[in-house]
Amino acid sequence: MTTIRYTRYLHNAISRPAMLLSALLLCMLPVLAGCANTNSPAASGSSTGTTATSEAGSGTGAEGAAHKLTIMLDWYPNAVHSFLYAADAEGYFAEEGLEVEIQMPADTNDALKLVAAGKVDLALSYQPQVLMARGEQIPVKSIAALVRHPLNHLMVSADSGITRPGELSGKQAGYSSVPLYEAMLKTMVKSDGGDPSSLKLVDVGFDLIPALSTGRVDGIMGGFINHEQLILEQQGHPVRSFNPVDYGVPDYYELVLAASEQGLQDSQGFYQKFVDAIRKGQQYVAGHPDEALKLLLAHQEDTATLDEAIEQRSLEILLPLMDAGSQPFGYQDEATWEKVNQWLSENGLLAQEVDVKNAFINF
Repeated sequence: MTTIRYTRYLHNAISRPAMLLSALLLCMLPVLAGCANTNSPAASGSSTGTTATSEAGSGTGAEGAAHKLTIMLDWYPNAVHSFLYAADAEGYFAEEGLEVEIQMPADTNDALKLVAAGKVDLALSYQPQVLMARGEQIPVKSIAALVRHPLNHLMVSADSGITRPGELSGKQAGYSSVPLYEAMLKTMVKSDGGDPSSLKLVDVGFDLIPALSTGRVDGIMGGFINHEQLILEQQGHPVRSFNPVDYGVPDYYELVLAASEQGLQDSQGFYQKFVDAIRKGQQYVAGHPDEALKLLLAHQEDTATLDEAIEQRSLEILLPLMDAGSQPFGYQDEATWEKVNQWLSENGLLAQEVDVKNAFINF
């Protein structure tokens, strides 16, 4: 069975992502690019946003050894990552000739930075973040859509009297100083007939839960319906949440699997095998959610102990949002990329124009 190992990059309390990648990375890339894994056999196939044709050979390294791939998570291990543990435990990685190492970032900004620099092979990230990175000339590309719809919802206390986003006009809205979240919040309020310029934005850092539960703010943007909302409700603070898709924000892929352009050039066949394995893993999770949850809990970190009840409810929320219907798990729609790209551009979140055909690839 494939061994999944955990490597922490100076792991501290992990936060939600700050969506804009720093200019420092652009300076680092020429230096770090030489560290990229170049010993993987290249596979044939287009590196544009079209279906790839993969020829990875045997899928093993020297003398039949499993080919090693590293993947960096977006956050600490939780229910959304269940497909990885299922792919390991059920032997799907091993069947594809892969040995997978899971790494956790010190900060959720690290994932795309490290994959772009060739320090890890794959990374979990977010569709808007991939587009913004490409707008900064950072050569990353999504190879699978894992969560197909937003988990980040606007939340208010259930007893606040606020029944729709427009009613936040003139009130205090907490967010984690992420430009994307600010743009989402303002779009929602405006779409619902409110005045976004009247919002009193409060940077609460990553203290979203106490900011809302103590009444410091009237609403929060940046909380996820499968995490912060569940914790607030568990603590006796029920909330009313508003899906951004219902209020002017385009439906976007909350979680995607990203690779670098250089990695795709060198190792596309192995990435195809990885995607094949996680498709089986997700199928196992969908068919055996209780067993899959046990696999997740068995791999939890001491620094991020999981609450079984929270993760069980989280998985129930996630499964329908990860279902691609008649398409295979991970399938990406170009129209979705176009709409998100246009909205980011209209809100000044792209450093320069992005061609979405180069931002993703379907296997």
